[in-house]
Amino acid sequence: MTIATPSLPLARLLDLTADAVQAVRGGRSLNDVLARCPADARPGVQALTFHVLRWLGSATELRGMLAPKAPPPNVDALLTTALALLWPVEMPPYADHTLVDQAVNAARQRTPAAAGFINAVLRRFIRERDSLVAACRRTPLGAYNHPLWWVERVRQDWPQHWQALLESANLRPPLTLRVNARRGTGAAYVQRLAAQGRAATLLADPTYGGQAVMMAEPCAVQLLPGFAEGEVSVQDAAAQRAAGLLVDGHGTDALAALPAGARVLDACAAPGGKTAHLLEHADLDVLALDSDPLRLARVQDTLNRLRLKAELKAGDAREPASWWDGRRFQAILLDAPCSASGIVRRHPDVRWLRRADDIAVLARQQTAMLEALWPLLEPGGRLLYATCSIFKAEGQAPIEAFLQRHGPAEATLAACSPGHLLPLPDNQAGAGAGRTTVLQDGFYYALIHKH
Repeated sequence: MTIATPSLPLARLLDLTADAVQAVRGGRSLNDVLARCPADARPGVQALTFHVLRWLGSATELRGMLAPKAPPPNVDALLTTALALLWPVEMPPYADHTLVDQAVNAARQRTPAAAGFINAVLRRFIRERDSLVAACRRTPLGAYNHPLWWVERVRQDWPQHWQALLESANLRPPLTLRVNARRGTGAAYVQRLAAQGRAATLLADPTYGGQAVMMAEPCAVQLLPGFAEGEVSVQDAAAQRAAGLLVDGHGTDALAALPAGARVLDACAAPGGKTAHLLEHADLDVLALDSDPLRLARVQDTLNRLRLKAELKAGDAREPASWWDGRRFQAILLDAPCSASGIVRRHPDVRWLRRADDIAVLARQQTAMLEALWPLLEPGGRLLYATCSIFKAEGQAPIEAFLQRHGPAEATLAACSPGHLLPLPDNQAGAGAGRTTVLQDGFYYALIHKH
């Protein structure tokens, strides 16, 4: 499986990938780094960097075994990039000799004095690979490719499934589509893809309303039929559960479906996927709120492509006085900022950017948003709390505390609340409403009824 871009030599891609790895180690988001990457190199650099970041823990351990004295950061970034690409996987990106040759060429352009050092280290690794890999896998960082604090938190939260969760984070995520219900059906779209020679499966689970489609192989969105015309969007299966939960209430006596024209707040709306899904799902009066005006522009772009309309407003969900007009909502979607620990397959830089103390800070923000938005909900309404996290501190814990504070006379958890959805093939920790057979992102959902 070769990742190279035909117009660019592999050495150039390795050089740019090492720059990206060094930037992530320095605290920069990979999305920001890739946005500044030359356009002709971006697809290849993204593919290589994703691979490297998924195996960066193993590569870092290997470098420590092979070169205990850390080289300068720019040399170390190239060396660990090459080691990650040489790490034994079922389908290695490049043949050993090709990778070593091109890494040395990249070093000659990047740091000429280090070319011999990189060549010697990589060739030694190839000679001693079996023993070095075995030794590396005996360390937590080398075995699980996550920071030690992350490994420990997952182990504490999910003692029966922690290893499977950490290992699943290095799998390639599926490309899942949401077919615009106002423009067609999922079954018909699967047929359109087949006519293009692209295999896909309609997700039969009624949770997805017949509109979720999983591709057998990913492709650029520009190649999806009808994408530019707003007939389909990219959205993970776990994220596609939000609209149905909030709007339909899944038929419980206490939570009937929202009426047409219901006033709905989508707090923290950017980039707009869930806002759009709400409007595809039902005729609603939606206010899309986000604290970042630039990200709010992405919500408008999404709505424009899908030919949908909502009111957009910039504001902090924790400070309603600065943006709320005093009219209560019948439903609120709070897709709260979180660690993104459930979507590391799609964003492999997240595990290296987060710090252990971030989780408590984020949990306080989530609680502040819950408390600030709750008074904006009319009696009889519902609030859907969501985070793309597998950490209980960002899901189960704050919701249990919220329900204790407000008491059953004011707030109750709807029976259809999925709780934690884990990114495992059968969501092994789930049961009842949360169980699924779809390989999806990690998410947490709690649907709260206001009495």
